[in-house]
Amino acid sequence: MAGFFIPNFKKHSLKTKILMVCLGNICRSPLAHGILENMLDSNKFEVQSAGTGAWHVGNKPDPRSIEVAAKNNIDISRQRAKQFSTYDFEIYDFIFVMDKSNFRDVIKLAKTPQEIEKVSLILDSTHPGQDKEVPDPYYGGEHGFKQAYDLLYKACEKIVSSGSFS
Repeated sequence: MAGFFIPNFKKHSLKTKILMVCLGNICRSPLAHGILENMLDSNKFEVQSAGTGAWHVGNKPDPRSIEVAAKNNIDISRQRAKQFSTYDFEIYDFIFVMDKSNFRDVIKLAKTPQEIEKVSLILDSTHPGQDKEVPDPYYGGEHGFKQAYDLLYKACEKIVSSGSFS
């Protein structure tokens, strides 16, 4: 019986895949997802977001995140929350987390040093080695969401300009 050829589509269609992670995937990571996605070429990059907890799975981002993004001409209203899983290490090339608690929760699920290497605090891009965190705005007012947006915008801008994904 003659063999047959199975083409390796993955090799030719592979985009650089980036995952943004926060606690519930309704405030910070959807903002980071929208901001970075808006800055990158969608033919070369895929950006998604997830939460370490499952409380909001399937829900839209917090209305305050949607609002602050919209004020900056970014539409995140179609995003839906998902929970981070070990499978995400196989899918994503880069995993950016919003705070140290997210970092610990994500690397606890890693099985190899290579998976751990994919994970970093997003604000390490603007504050290297300082372990700075994006404050969770969930229990705060509108100002907290604006602050989170500003921090994430600067971090994403730095990540893109540094050529980290080249």
